[in-house]
Amino acid sequence: MPIPTEPIGSVPRSRELQEASQKFADGSLAAEEMERLFDDAVRDTVEKLEATGSPVITDGEQTKPSFATYPLADLDNLDPEGVVIPFEDGHTRQLPILSAGPFRYSTYAGSYLPRAQKFASKPVKQAVISASAMSLLYPADGIEGYPRDRFLDDLVEHAVADIRSCFDGGAINVQIDFTEARLAVKLDPSKGLLQQFVDLNNRVLSHFTPEQRQRIGVHTCPGGDHDSTHSADVPYGELIPLLMTLDVGSFYVQMASEADPGSALRLLAEHLAPHQRVFVGVIDVLDESVESEETVRDRILMAAEHIPVAQLGATDDCGFSPFSDDVATAREIAFAKIAARVRGTEMAAAKLGV
Repeated sequence: MPIPTEPIGSVPRSRELQEASQKFADGSLAAEEMERLFDDAVRDTVEKLEATGSPVITDGEQTKPSFATYPLADLDNLDPEGVVIPFEDGHTRQLPILSAGPFRYSTYAGSYLPRAQKFASKPVKQAVISASAMSLLYPADGIEGYPRDRFLDDLVEHAVADIRSCFDGGAINVQIDFTEARLAVKLDPSKGLLQQFVDLNNRVLSHFTPEQRQRIGVHTCPGGDHDSTHSADVPYGELIPLLMTLDVGSFYVQMASEADPGSALRLLAEHLAPHQRVFVGVIDVLDESVESEETVRDRILMAAEHIPVAQLGATDDCGFSPFSDDVATAREIAFAKIAARVRGTEMAAAKLGV
């Protein structure tokens, strides 16, 4: 396809999988049965993603507890009362907090690849959580005997290993989920926190070759959980200039649900380096209606008025279900939206003559 198109990552889990995961967590379901159900869920997800015509697929994050907390499974040095993230509809998500050092990842994202690859006939991408999101686990009042600088050294080491595990596992590319970027501006309008986040993520990226960084992308959105956001009220103009200093080959940018996409696209074009590509969000994952192919086509054509076609791609605004308990969008609707994105991208490419 002349204009590349990729999913962000997650699709809704089935009720059966959610109920089984709860039973497994409380000890009433055997590990062997849970593994069988995981296989069934990933097989079904891969088959349905490939049926949409998507040239690149994911495992739909069917076996992750969430896009953010997968590295923390079974760690014994965490307390539950960490940073609280409020959403516009009033619900919240809460990260754990580190209670003692050292910090480490218990699970690397590359470990999810073999299950998807077992069923896939198309290239598989893999998402990882940003180091900046994991940095929120360190308590504001510090940890005795484990200073923040040492924590950051450990965090960078594991974040680098997380990305390497994906490349070593055969991922076609790696997507860093940086959904806290816009929230950082809301929390600190001076952008000092956002600069800290960008600097930390660039510290991780410095461990990769220029060729590898071309296969790494960054995803940004104002959050997407239970059809609600945490920072959509922050103007993109406050985010994009600093966001685009990240040393990556691609940016996956929420745009379909944006109030003023034209201004945001102009800013992206202004700050886009010649070696970079922008995957513009053309599917609003917070809207339960399925976009028509023509709507997707027109959103891409609008983006092409600002961004060179050779540097343009299409994606979804966000994952459909970044947390495992999010059932706001039906599974069938998610696949229908993805299919509309694929077909609409083909139509836009034909219209642009590429």
